[in-house]
Amino acid sequence: MLDHKKRTNSLFAIMLASVAIIPCAANAQSITLTSNDGSINIVGDFIDLVDDYYIINSALGELRVEAGRVQCNGDACPRVAVAASDVVMVGSGTVGVGLVPFLIDGFATSQNGVIEDQSQSGAITTSSLVGEGGFGEPIGTFSVSATASADAFSGLRDPAVKIGMSSRRIQPAEARQLRNFGAGNLIDVNQEHVVAVDSISVIVHPNNPIGAISLADLDLIYSGAVTNWSEIGGQNAPIKVYTSGRDTGAATVFASRVFEQSGRTVSPEATEITSSEEMASLVRNDPTAIGYVATAFERGTKALALEGTCGISSAPTQFDAKTEEYPLQRRLYLYNRADNVDATTQAFIDYSMSGAADEMIAKSGFVNLAITKVPQDLQNGRMRAVLQDAVDPFEFRLAREMLLEMFEWERLSTTFRFASGSARLDGKGQADLQRLIAYLREQPAGTNISVVGFTDGDGAFGPNQELSFGRAQRVADEILAAGGADLEGINIQVKGFGELSPSACNDSLEGKRINRRVEVWIQ
Repeated sequence: MLDHKKRTNSLFAIMLASVAIIPCAANAQSITLTSNDGSINIVGDFIDLVDDYYIINSALGELRVEAGRVQCNGDACPRVAVAASDVVMVGSGTVGVGLVPFLIDGFATSQNGVIEDQSQSGAITTSSLVGEGGFGEPIGTFSVSATASADAFSGLRDPAVKIGMSSRRIQPAEARQLRNFGAGNLIDVNQEHVVAVDSISVIVHPNNPIGAISLADLDLIYSGAVTNWSEIGGQNAPIKVYTSGRDTGAATVFASRVFEQSGRTVSPEATEITSSEEMASLVRNDPTAIGYVATAFERGTKALALEGTCGISSAPTQFDAKTEEYPLQRRLYLYNRADNVDATTQAFIDYSMSGAADEMIAKSGFVNLAITKVPQDLQNGRMRAVLQDAVDPFEFRLAREMLLEMFEWERLSTTFRFASGSARLDGKGQADLQRLIAYLREQPAGTNISVVGFTDGDGAFGPNQELSFGRAQRVADEILAAGGADLEGINIQVKGFGELSPSACNDSLEGKRINRRVEVWIQ
């Protein structure tokens, strides 16, 4: 992998930093390497793919280009090597190592089967499933290649690959390219599946006296502007900074949140680590270290709470992960092509998206999508903040109304979010809606549900309250339409509180996205 210290701010410079002159080779054919954002093309003759680098002969000479930064177009483009299995899965190491083995195990059990044989070859794990407790017919063979999220989308170009695993959402350029490869619409609800959510924990040594850190301080530490713990109130010691590999979902999410306001990048002095297990081990054994891992990989380190500029603090708890209100939050995805889904692949996807998989997802250490509830007085001082945010008599009256209701209702983890000015649910919102309906069907007659809308802080309070009510009404209408007669014993009301009670600071795009939400309360 390219030395992390060669990174610069410009994508073009990044690509050039990933390029090196190499000896000549023969048998080349023309290809085009396109940067993942679609802004840069490099045309040349393909020579080889070595250690995740394309080697091409271009107008600039013979170049070595990092594969994770580009998409390859042309008949000579190499395809991901796949095993001869019924269900081939490629992509994220976090998903492939941390989650999918548990899903395969649970799927086997759901089919009254067992994993009869399992083998490992490099990053590829192959599992053979047999029905009737091992005495029946084969269910299928699963091959899992766990590397990086970018490999999910390069791998899905090959129809032999059934499922791509990713710890970030597909990028527009990747989706367009896969559509051109005949893979269909990768953001369609039938091809994009959120199977779990995960918080990225900022970790330090257990003896580090720091208990919380702001995103602004993380920006300064990771960009190299702050190099000693004493500069943020800690001990007088240099900070050893660890960061994830650039093509990992964790690195993508971390950088997009931490550097959102400043536009900085990770310092070249940071040490790049390729796996969560290794990073946790290094931080656990170094009192001066800081790093970040999927919450499932904390493993003896100390996770820091995150503080916003407005004073809102959050920790990587299960409930905040389910509501997606922790700042360093990500979804874990399975993607499939539209043209090659056989019965075994579909059955595995259906199982992974169902409540039957919740136990195995929890066992893996990630957060499942099962609905939970909490009393609202336990939500990080939220009640105190409601009245403090009201600035005029009308807002104060509405805040008082909300406060009184919060005492009487518990909040469900189901939370619907919207793009700015929109009231349309995304694919995950549609899946959450179905889970909510199933949950409500199990509640006794006379249960009360309050569908409560909120907005970000942009715009005037009056229009925001109307928008929040409209979003809540849209969700309530969809609940009633989808639930039908099964929900006749459930009483549903709608409320809109505008920008009151933000879950995140309104000073960033991500904070505003978190605040544009519809909550579901129950009593």
